[in-house]
Order: sequence, then C-alpha cells, then structure tokens
Amino acid sequence: MTNTTHPRPSGDSPVDVAAALTLISDENARVARALTDPDLAERLDEAAHVIRDGRRVFALGAGRSGLALRMTAMRFMHLGLDAHVVGEATSPAIEEGDVLLVASGSGTTAGIVSAAQTAHDVGARIVALTTADDSPLADVADVTVLIPAAAKQDHGGTVSAQYAGGLFELSVALVGDAVFHALWQASGLTADELWPRHANLE
Repeated sequence: MTNTTHPRPSGDSPVDVAAALTLISDENARVARALTDPDLAERLDEAAHVIRDGRRVFALGAGRSGLALRMTAMRFMHLGLDAHVVGEATSPAIEEGDVLLVASGSGTTAGIVSAAQTAHDVGARIVALTTADDSPLADVADVTVLIPAAAKQDHGGTVSAQYAGGLFELSVALVGDAVFHALWQASGLTADELWPRHANLE
C-alpha cells in the first residue's frame, strides 16, 4: 500500500551530495561573513563576555538548535566554565548571576521564551541566538545575536535553499564554536590544559 500522506524519496532520481555540500558551505560562509559586520560582531563579543563572566552557563534550545547548543555547552565545560544543559537530570536551578544561552530561529518558541522569562525574573542574564530581532525572545534577552538565516517556516527558500531551519541550526553550532574559540584564545590556556576535562568514561 502506497503512503501518499507522507511521501518518501524516490529511488530513481539522481543524487548529488557534492552539490549539496557546496550549497551548504556557501550559505554557512555567507552567514559567517555577515556576522563579522561591526554591529553584529560587537553583539557577539558582548555575548562572549557575558558568558565568561557568568557564575554558571545554562544552554537551551529545541530540536536541532538544542543539539547544537549541547555541543557548545560541552566546549564551555572543556574551557572550565560551569556549564549545564537545561532539561538534563543533573541541571540545577538557575539563579541570579547565572547566564542562559538560548536559541530559537523565530524567537517565539513557547518553551524557550518561557524559560528565558523565568531566568530574567530570577536575575540571570540571557544571551539569545535568533533570526528575529523583533520577537518575544529578543525582548527579554540581555544580548541578542541576530543570525541572518532563514526562519524554519520559510518554505519558499527566500534566504536559504536548505530545508526548514537548517541554515540557522548550523549557524548556532558555528557561532557556539566561534565564541568558545575566542574565549579560549583570550584565556591563554593551552589545548593540553583543556584536555583533562574531556570525558574519560567512554
């Protein structure tokens, strides 16, 4: 029986992964270049300072954005920051002096906005990664990093040819690594000094 409600890819069409890689890398490079614009770069630097100066750092995102921020939280831990992923069983309560790093392309994801409001109410600072400067998430954030990527529902591909929020989600990972790298370079720590914090129960 053919499933017409949820179609699957056909086995007869040619597949060109190399072309897809070129497209994705070109789009990622475009976003990275845009983020070096002085205004956006200043926001990134401000975000990095807030994260470094926070008592603890909490990372939160939904779906693939959340997975990207999990990678960022791991790198912050390697750097020696007290980093937590929201929703994990061992994640403590956020408090004044802490930092919440959140990602939502639309800036309207209900659970993300609610968590950011809670963090704000207890005196924590919020760093938001989003495509929407005029959004509930941006309104509550202390620092908003505006990522010039397509919103998830941009099915017309006006900003990105990638599916759904693909460009934004990859950009979240890229920005997270860039913030980590900048903080690491500023710290003066060597790679050997970071290495003992890597997991050793794997």
